[in-house]
Amino acid sequence: MIPEKDAKVERNDIQKERFGSFALFDIEHFLSRVIKNWYWFVFMLFTGYAIAWIYGKYYAQNIYASNLSLSVSNNTASYFTPNQSINFIWGQGGNQDGIYLKKMLLSRSHNEFLVKELDLFVNYSTKGAIKSTYLDKDDSPVFVQIDKNHYQQINYPFTLIPKGGNAYEVVLPEEGESTNVYSYESEGFHEIKPYERPENKIIRVGEWYTAPNLRFRLVQNPVKPKIKLTNIIINLTSVNQTVNDIVSTIGVEFDKEINTIMIITKKGYNLNSTVNFLNKSVSELQKKRLADKMTVDKNTELYLRGNLNTVRKKLDSSANVLNYLKTSEKLYDIKDRDEKSLTEIKDLEARKADLESKISSLNSIKNSLDTQNFNKMISTSAAGFQDGLFTASVSELKALYEKRRELATIYTPNSEPMLEINRQINETRLGSSDILRNYYTQYYTEINKINRKVAEANANLSSYPEKERRYLDAERGYNMIEATYNSLLGRQNETQMKLATNQSDITVIDPAKNVGQPPIAPNVKAAKMGIIAGLLLLPLLFIVVGELLDNKIRNIKELLNATRIPLLGVIGNNNNENMLTVLEQPKSSVSEAFRGIRANVRFLSGENEKSKVILVTSSIGGEGKTYVSINLASVLGLSDKKTILLGMDLRKPKIFGDFKINNQYGISNYLTGEVSVDQIINKTKIPNLDVATSGPIPPNPSELLMSERNVKFIEELKGRYDFIIIDSPPVGLVADSFELMKYSDANIYVVRHEYTEKYMLKMITEKYHNGEIEHLGLVYNDYNTKQGYGYGYGYGYGYGYGYGYFDEDKNYKEPLLIRIRNKVKAIFDKK
Repeated sequence: MIPEKDAKVERNDIQKERFGSFALFDIEHFLSRVIKNWYWFVFMLFTGYAIAWIYGKYYAQNIYASNLSLSVSNNTASYFTPNQSINFIWGQGGNQDGIYLKKMLLSRSHNEFLVKELDLFVNYSTKGAIKSTYLDKDDSPVFVQIDKNHYQQINYPFTLIPKGGNAYEVVLPEEGESTNVYSYESEGFHEIKPYERPENKIIRVGEWYTAPNLRFRLVQNPVKPKIKLTNIIINLTSVNQTVNDIVSTIGVEFDKEINTIMIITKKGYNLNSTVNFLNKSVSELQKKRLADKMTVDKNTELYLRGNLNTVRKKLDSSANVLNYLKTSEKLYDIKDRDEKSLTEIKDLEARKADLESKISSLNSIKNSLDTQNFNKMISTSAAGFQDGLFTASVSELKALYEKRRELATIYTPNSEPMLEINRQINETRLGSSDILRNYYTQYYTEINKINRKVAEANANLSSYPEKERRYLDAERGYNMIEATYNSLLGRQNETQMKLATNQSDITVIDPAKNVGQPPIAPNVKAAKMGIIAGLLLLPLLFIVVGELLDNKIRNIKELLNATRIPLLGVIGNNNNENMLTVLEQPKSSVSEAFRGIRANVRFLSGENEKSKVILVTSSIGGEGKTYVSINLASVLGLSDKKTILLGMDLRKPKIFGDFKINNQYGISNYLTGEVSVDQIINKTKIPNLDVATSGPIPPNPSELLMSERNVKFIEELKGRYDFIIIDSPPVGLVADSFELMKYSDANIYVVRHEYTEKYMLKMITEKYHNGEIEHLGLVYNDYNTKQGYGYGYGYGYGYGYGYGYFDEDKNYKEPLLIRIRNKVKAIFDKK
């Protein structure tokens, strides 16, 4: 809406600061650009789909995973396999035996054994037209057996090409030979003398291929592969690299319901390889687990056997003494024996003998602990107890000693890592010693109690004669040694039974198996969607960046919200070769727009003055200031109003060309006093329209426009004409127009669509709202009629298209989206 000339709106300082400030991002224009560039999105969609299809078909390297589940029993304990009941050593609760096994499965020593046992440092693959495929060893018709005593170049893939029969051609890479080669024996690198690239060679199965950087032979696969290969690519890697690669692909989890069940996962590029590795890994772990358990039981059985031999000798000696007393002293039938006391003493001394045997076993365990001789450690069952804390502490102490030996090869004795490992060893050793001390205290306390009870029972036997008491003492000694022997014999039988029935406490529930599992990665579907989405984002990104960097005026609504300056009209794109649109195309939509501007100008200046001076300006050249001046003057002249068009842009004269007027004399000549007013006024083919051109470019245009003679010139013209249209200089370049505005009744500021910079409107907006400029209105020029003049605001200057209202309608063609909308609407209207 155009405000009245005298309408005043009070504005506070905060509102004034907002005037001239545009939004950083124009969402409406952004969406219009997206719709306008729809074909780029379609192109990117098809391109993305094509790339994604090629990627999935030829380049995506599938990763497979196989699983193996096993159960870990918790009814046995070993110094090398910690028991279930330990919580403090590993810093975790729950299934400590399973955690220990997890560490074993991921340990370097275990996986290094598998790498060497299965020759996993020899990698097999094959290559098609584009894509390489990793093979399992059993997929190859031949195996590569390397000479470990010969230096080998690793990461140097060579190819075996079948030549029929048992012959294969060895094809080496075109380049990449190195003198830095690897020794599988020492697991280190060595330098050799420079050499020329070895020639390709055909060898047969069983024949050695020898080169400075390679030596191997081919071994026939006993199982015929299902796949016929045209090439086999062999790549050797170091043991360390292979171990690290394998460990990084192994995962171990525990069942959430039963924590003694482990699920082991192996990832790899070939499913059969992962299956074979898992089954072999667990099989070897079972063997090691059983061997560890049997080591302790064998030590215990050996220890008990030695003690039994010693006690047996004592038992035989004691039996001889007892028999001698029976036969020589005739004491085998003592009258009035106190059987109750004798039985009590026998039971007490049998218990004492058992305790002393346990203390002896404790001494053996303590000695092994103090001397760090863990391989000779006997089972705690020989000492009469099962203590998970002690078992785990010994296992941890053994691991800490081994770690200290490794660190000693790297660090000095007083270094921080060595001091820390020593602290851990002392802490763990103190813990295990405290546990043993508790059992010593417990056993000695029981022995002292037994001794007191035996002393009380002996008091009842004091009445016997000395000879009979000597027999009873001999009998008690025999019984005590016999009790010790029986106790040791029972433990030996128990240990031998364990040795005979020993089996690994690892039970495989579900072995790894190839059941045609699909690959777990890459997620080809997600990758395809990512590729398509990424390509679709490219044009969107370009548009967004373009919007952020674009500072042009493109939206009428945003322009009015930012400036709060009345809009007089919107001018469409001029397709004419000259600027006389109103004269040459009077029925065009552009001409109608100028008539609308003519009607709206009166709201700026009012109707109470006889003559009106209308000044037309803009920010910079090229925005259509002269074009608007010419056509506004033409519209006023055609409406029977005496009008004169003044070309006061003295620095850049333009008007004379379109009206075909000689610019030899003009306003600049008049202002310098060279000619009179009548000499510079030119008639046009419109009877009521005169034109005064700028004339030659003067050296001092600003001084001339601000001179008193120019003021009198305008006042004189007011008496002759109804309207005076001034084509003034751009305000963004010079200040001349601001001076001329003092004498104008209405001021038109031209903004060109997608040409005028937003920041250029800051000055004129501030001056308008500060009251320095009055009677100001905007004309929006060169708007794209295909978008509709009212786009984003509501002005309907393009409403006639397609209805035969304007001249342009005969060539008008509705946009594609509009046609589609109309057809859809027609279909629904029929229903």
